[in-house]
Amino acid sequence: MKGRIFDIEEFAVYDGPGIRSTVFFKGCPLRCKWCHNPEGLDFSPTRVTKLQLCMHCSACDSVCPSPGKCTGCGACEKACPKGLIRIAGREVEAKDVADQILKNAGLLMQSGGGVTFSGGEALMQTDFLLELNSLLKPLHTAVETSGYASENVFQRAAKEMDLVIMDIKHTDPAVHKEYTGVDNELILKNLSWLMQSMIPFRIRVPLIPGVNDTEENLTSTARLLEGAKALEMIELLPYHTAAGAKYASVRKEYRPGFDTSIRPNAITEPFLLRNMEVHVL
Repeated sequence: MKGRIFDIEEFAVYDGPGIRSTVFFKGCPLRCKWCHNPEGLDFSPTRVTKLQLCMHCSACDSVCPSPGKCTGCGACEKACPKGLIRIAGREVEAKDVADQILKNAGLLMQSGGGVTFSGGEALMQTDFLLELNSLLKPLHTAVETSGYASENVFQRAAKEMDLVIMDIKHTDPAVHKEYTGVDNELILKNLSWLMQSMIPFRIRVPLIPGVNDTEENLTSTARLLEGAKALEMIELLPYHTAAGAKYASVRKEYRPGFDTSIRPNAITEPFLLRNMEVHVL
């Protein structure tokens, strides 16, 4: 089984318990205005350039066989005189990815860690995800997901994981659609199923200033999670101003639609009042 990924981060410590290898899957059905991995949005290959060191010599453009649409041929990588270009999005076989990760299996297991599948959105490549997952056992595996997938796909994948890390970006469907491009009906259906299962899960809330960092929204989020059978913790992730720095490097314009100079409110009380473990990362 082949799939498309854009990075493997070794020795990650924020994507689940212990030390982990995080595999970033290419492609995402959402368009969150604060996305910090713009190179992972499209399923097709993406050219990434370190613009701060670029001489603008145009050597890369002169050799490109398909200007305006990267095919991942790598001609630009070879042509850049300073080696400032990489192609994000390579087709790989599940076994090759597993072999690379399993080289560190001893360390990962000793730390109580494992492997996390992230993105993009890993559930967009479910068959590849599940084959890779099977090749990595007995390592602890987790999937980090927006929850925006068909109920069948979500349940099929979640049942094979040791841990699900799911985003809740906003509880209001209209606001959710305004800032992510989709409403949250399907996400909330999948959350409801997950809450009734015995699958361990964590909830992540990316805190965006003026968008979802209000007491009203975070209280609503806490209420949603009441009664969950296997909720481990809630992780609040304050927006970081570095998120927009990548956009120019992939020839995209960053239009967040909110004031990036404001520090978001990390309000933990709604969760603590309901005896939920909460961390600000």
